[in-house]
Amino acid sequence: MSLVDRVHESHVHRRRVRVLARHLAEMLPRDALVLDVGCGDGRLAQAVMAQRPDLAIRGIDVLVRPDAAIPVTWFDGVHIPFEDRSVDAVVFVDVLHHTADPTSLLREAVRVTRETIVIKDHLADGLLALPTLRFMDRVGNARHGVALPYNYWREAQWRDAFAALGLTIEEWRERLGLYSAVASMFFDRSLHFIARVRPVPTGR
Repeated sequence: MSLVDRVHESHVHRRRVRVLARHLAEMLPRDALVLDVGCGDGRLAQAVMAQRPDLAIRGIDVLVRPDAAIPVTWFDGVHIPFEDRSVDAVVFVDVLHHTADPTSLLREAVRVTRETIVIKDHLADGLLALPTLRFMDRVGNARHGVALPYNYWREAQWRDAFAALGLTIEEWRERLGLYSAVASMFFDRSLHFIARVRPVPTGR
């Protein structure tokens, strides 16, 4: 592990897990079966369940790590291997910008959820947003073999995709507090969001 990787692990990743766990614990429904798509090492899901013991979180990922903190099932990155309306909530944490077609994977989430989708991702708006996001992605993911297509969307693109899929935005958070005060000036800014969305009932 390089010096940059060690600094990222000790000063960024641990804080990120702690802060995101708090946000997710506040946004997920009660007594829910949650599917964490692209769950990585599972430490975030584990931290959420520590705060919310009423939740049961299952993970799927294209890269199954042998030391994952939760049980993880492999999937192809395109088709979620769950039946229609088989989970209460689907979570994507910094996953959709790693895909070639975020809309298709969101559509799969709409298919399998009964209630809620929670998305943490990036916003490609603002000065130097794209080079900053690319740098963060390389540092956080390259050593794990994660695909890096750098497919970042502007806020308007996210909102258009939600509308096209019949998703209602119930909550939208920015300024998440992922970094320390100094690092926040460079890496927080308006580059991150968490949204809780819900499929519009079809009446069936």
